[in-house]
Amino acid sequence: MNQVHGDVVATIGSEIVAAPTADALITQSAGIGLAVMVADCIPLLLSNARAVTAVHVGRKGLMNEVAMSAIQAMRSIDSSEITAVVGPSICGQCYEVSEDIYKEVSTRFPLAASTTSDGSFALNLSRALIEQLQKSDVRVVDEGRCTVEDSALYSYRRDGVTGRQVGVVWL
Repeated sequence: MNQVHGDVVATIGSEIVAAPTADALITQSAGIGLAVMVADCIPLLLSNARAVTAVHVGRKGLMNEVAMSAIQAMRSIDSSEITAVVGPSICGQCYEVSEDIYKEVSTRFPLAASTTSDGSFALNLSRALIEQLQKSDVRVVDEGRCTVEDSALYSYRRDGVTGRQVGVVWL
């Protein structure tokens, strides 16, 4: 998918199509793998009995509630319990932001408020996302690793030009 930090959820069937411009992919087709590529953003993988979804959640995606759009799309297919895997992403001690961005996000998502070790404004997007998921009665598995702190993971913030982690989910 061509990820754009938005809230679009694209449906993927069994036919081969060009990569859609979206930040979430959903399918009910068995054997179709959905992938999300990230360096510091959150790879969110969702599954229930009849559908799977791969979601790219960055700061803008959190604000646009792309995860909630994906959950709504899944529940329109099947109301069974959804399990979410929150993959590695930049943590709240490493994601330094400007005061304006800090205020914009933390006003709407108080659990996103964080600081770096030197006291600068920072955001903990995964903590805010997990709260959002739990409030929506989604079972959460948090991978919990920080892409900046773990040298085995790719991080744009740490390395500049870098590779990407890929989260893949399928029925």
